[in-house]
Amino acid sequence: MATILKTPSGTWKALIRKKGWPTSAKTFRTKRDAEDWARRAEDEMVRGVYIDRSRSERMTFSDALDRYLSEVLPAKKPSTQRSEKPRAEPLRRFFGQYSLAAISPELAARYRDERLATTSQRVHRLKGQPSRLSPNTVRLELALLSHLFNTAIREWGLGLVRNPVSGIRKPSPGQGRDRRLTAAEEAGLREALACHSNPMVAWIFEVALETGMRSGEITGLRVGQVDIDRRVVRLMNTKNDSGRTVPLTRRAVEIFRMALANPLRPKGCELVFFGEPGRDGTRKPYAFTKAWNEIKLSLGLTDLRFHDLRHEAVSRLVEAGFSDQEVSAISGHKSMQMLKRYTHLRAEDLVERLDAVSTGSKAK
Repeated sequence: MATILKTPSGTWKALIRKKGWPTSAKTFRTKRDAEDWARRAEDEMVRGVYIDRSRSERMTFSDALDRYLSEVLPAKKPSTQRSEKPRAEPLRRFFGQYSLAAISPELAARYRDERLATTSQRVHRLKGQPSRLSPNTVRLELALLSHLFNTAIREWGLGLVRNPVSGIRKPSPGQGRDRRLTAAEEAGLREALACHSNPMVAWIFEVALETGMRSGEITGLRVGQVDIDRRVVRLMNTKNDSGRTVPLTRRAVEIFRMALANPLRPKGCELVFFGEPGRDGTRKPYAFTKAWNEIKLSLGLTDLRFHDLRHEAVSRLVEAGFSDQEVSAISGHKSMQMLKRYTHLRAEDLVERLDAVSTGSKAK
């Protein structure tokens, strides 16, 4: 039987000591509430389904988020850490004062709907107006919220019954981009990049287009990873945590020869594309994004992203006749479904192939 005690402050405390279970206690405003809770808790202990929810009821979401950011986030990749920290702030503003136990699927769904209805704090570079939050932004925020709850359930032992995010509808990530680079755009970019004071911007552009590597994979390259004789680049630290070896075209080899022979390379610097030293004296990869954005905007290519060059490179491999498995080995895509999202064939090229098939069947 539970013990019901009146505290000096006038509240009622229910205390349960049962063999095989840790001592459980909870305080209520009325004696009736204390007795009801004790009766339910003892019944759940008999049935072997009791969960002590007191810790999740006492811990606010803000405190849980601080623990997550200090214990869980540092174990993730630096790029993930940089992206998840800003995502944590709107979650804190909305859920901060709630206890973890009070966050329900209905509350998580309300957060989703309110975020989808708001506009971004960032001003659109071209329109000069705030842009609406994309569904994918909200989806990633919910993914962070979900991972926090999964961690609290599986590792922190807070007595949570369920993850409130698992049962709600998630915003669609949207269709994969199908932006392809035209011949005129490519020529214009090459001409503009060649005029830039730092040749590394043009080299990075060429490497992306020839290899399909991600921008972080390119700028993080070290001299020892580039094997000119065997015409390969060995990547160890990739987005999906699996290393791969990227074959190099003759043009890519030519670009890497120039980059490795860069006369401005500081002595002892192992980075292929190097930047200025930081406050600690350590050189970091060359930050080319500002120069790239200025050049593409000067050409009117407002809808072109650097990551579109990866799409372009992968699509060209498919058009060249490489199989899905061969393209995946080069690009590093783990699933064929993801590879399909990154591969977009030009309709005019397909028309030419259809004509070739049609001509061949008539000849027979």
